[in-house]
Amino acid sequence: MTCKLVIFDCDGVLVDSEVISLSVLRDYIAGLGVHISDDECRNLFLGVSLETTCRVLTDDYGLTLDGDQLAGMRKMLYDRFKQELKAIPDVDQVIPTLEMPFCVASSSQVERIRLALMATGLLPLFDGNIFSATMVKNGKPAPDLFLHAAGEMNTAPGDCIVIEDSPAGITAAKRAGMKVFAFTGASHAGQEDHAASIKHLEPDVTFDKMHQLPALITEFSLGGGANE
Repeated sequence: MTCKLVIFDCDGVLVDSEVISLSVLRDYIAGLGVHISDDECRNLFLGVSLETTCRVLTDDYGLTLDGDQLAGMRKMLYDRFKQELKAIPDVDQVIPTLEMPFCVASSSQVERIRLALMATGLLPLFDGNIFSATMVKNGKPAPDLFLHAAGEMNTAPGDCIVIEDSPAGITAAKRAGMKVFAFTGASHAGQEDHAASIKHLEPDVTFDKMHQLPALITEFSLGGGANE
């Protein structure tokens, strides 16, 4: 294939945010009487939209978050982002070297994506090319968001490579007819069950150091196989 667009997920790919986000969610709902394990929280909520998170909490746990509660949880998350959030190592050096256009397509709301990128100094690289699940009918694992991003960037799905860290995102990319590289270098990715779920989905490439990305894109475009 010829890669004409790289679509980055944000959380767990550009910024090392998933441990923070899942911790805030787990602690907040525990305060409302719903207690779930770290593994359960990761398996249910990693990489999915707020709409999907709220639906699962309502359907499976009988917890419906109102507007004030969502705002309270969001404030907790944003405060921790401002204090703790870090970019994935080397991502700020790698992205400017890419020879093709790139964008962000994330399950998060635009406000949260921009805050995460601003807090880590990455926003200038992506400003104007940020796409959120709030822009489409169905979030990941549906393909809608990635197809929307490709359309806005005037690129055919088959010419796109998606960089994802979550099972939901990998599934969405495959359903969109795109190639998908699984990034396993974020803090949450070391769990054995997470690694197994990623492997089960058979991404085109698996890698754990962001500095590897340009060479992997070149190799894959020339017909190379999966890498780890």
